[in-house]
Amino acid sequence: MTHLLHRSIQSDLPVAVRGEGVFIHDRDGKAYLDASGGAAVSSLGHGHPDVLEALHRQLDMIAYAHTGFFTTDVAEKLADRLIEDAPEGLERVYLVSGGSEAMEAALKMARQYFVERGQPGRRHVIARRQSYHGNTLGALAAGGNALRRTQFSPLLIETHHIAPCYAYRHQQESESAEAYGARVAAELEDRILALGEDQVMAFVAEPVVGATSGAVPPVPGYFRRIREICDRYGVLLILDEVMCGMGRTGTLHACEQEGIRPDLLVVAKGLGGGYQPIGAVLLSGSVFEAFEQGSGVFQHGHTYMGHPMAAAAGLAVQDIIRRDNLLENVTAMGACLTDCLTRRFGQNAFVGDIRGRGLFQAIELVENKETKAPFDPALRVHARIKREAMERGLMVYPMGGTIDGRQGDHVLIAPPFISTKTDIETIVDRLGAAVDAAIRSTGMT
Repeated sequence: MTHLLHRSIQSDLPVAVRGEGVFIHDRDGKAYLDASGGAAVSSLGHGHPDVLEALHRQLDMIAYAHTGFFTTDVAEKLADRLIEDAPEGLERVYLVSGGSEAMEAALKMARQYFVERGQPGRRHVIARRQSYHGNTLGALAAGGNALRRTQFSPLLIETHHIAPCYAYRHQQESESAEAYGARVAAELEDRILALGEDQVMAFVAEPVVGATSGAVPPVPGYFRRIREICDRYGVLLILDEVMCGMGRTGTLHACEQEGIRPDLLVVAKGLGGGYQPIGAVLLSGSVFEAFEQGSGVFQHGHTYMGHPMAAAAGLAVQDIIRRDNLLENVTAMGACLTDCLTRRFGQNAFVGDIRGRGLFQAIELVENKETKAPFDPALRVHARIKREAMERGLMVYPMGGTIDGRQGDHVLIAPPFISTKTDIETIVDRLGAAVDAAIRSTGMT
């Protein structure tokens, strides 16, 4: 019997006892190739000696100091590194314990920014359907994951959702990619005008959508148009790179590939690589100046923000990514992953789309490839795939589709940055066997 409240109460989980490179080992001696980085977290894999050394070194100095009394060298150094590598215009860092905390902080920053500037009427948040921004109440309200939101909806602040940029499902045959991007971006302007030009405080989006939609990248020009609309109406742009950021798409920040910068950039997961819980918000100079020249304080805080051990892990992970040129490996292995997925699933009758960037890719499963009709959600195809993959010593991140036919089940693949060509080929080979077995178990052939 367990006294832990697990995610799924009836689950019978293997017990992890050791992590080494791209593998996690359970207490029965079985090895699992971690092809999802947990939840796109373990960017350097498991047991990296240089990160462990940095953590031991920090523990010998100081493990905890409350940020109401002290700062620490390691937190200051991590902030310096993050701003050094950030898009131009981002000037300050707020360190927290994870992605949901970081999103909560970003939403509060957006609100306080307008209060400090004498615009207290700005209160509305606009985001996109089929998005996910965290599980705390504010972050959950911003997200567009209907399944996660439904039972908690009476507790959520009012937010507004527009269409995602999801070309596989919504681009019309007669549209170019650029025309489609302009059309869906225009929904943001329409919603701002409907709510009132002086009433909207922020638009929140993932540059490459994470697990809720399965590594959906934007079409060219979409985010440049979004940036223009936000600037036109004085709306802050919050980009959520908790899952897709910190190198996972081949650049340290996914928004670099869109040629834009946000007003607030939210990161976590790969920031600390799973070695410690850590997240951060990167603020633009203008947001910081509103606080500095106004009340002089950000009215928010958490007990473990700026935690020295977490900062040590984050700094070590970022040092290793730079030292070992791992972003180059993400690009190279990402191309290998695309090629392997295309060869294995390109002609599969039940795989409708293969998409993503770098080591952040997904396949979307459909019952009918021609009509893009998803499987009946009652079949739980994603759960069948996870079970079959684990049987084969493979960790991937499957998610269910939507009940309204807007999306099929999908599988996210996000292996560590240290992965080799052999690792990628093994991942795709085992995934192919798991998908085939899962589909057979539904009675489909």
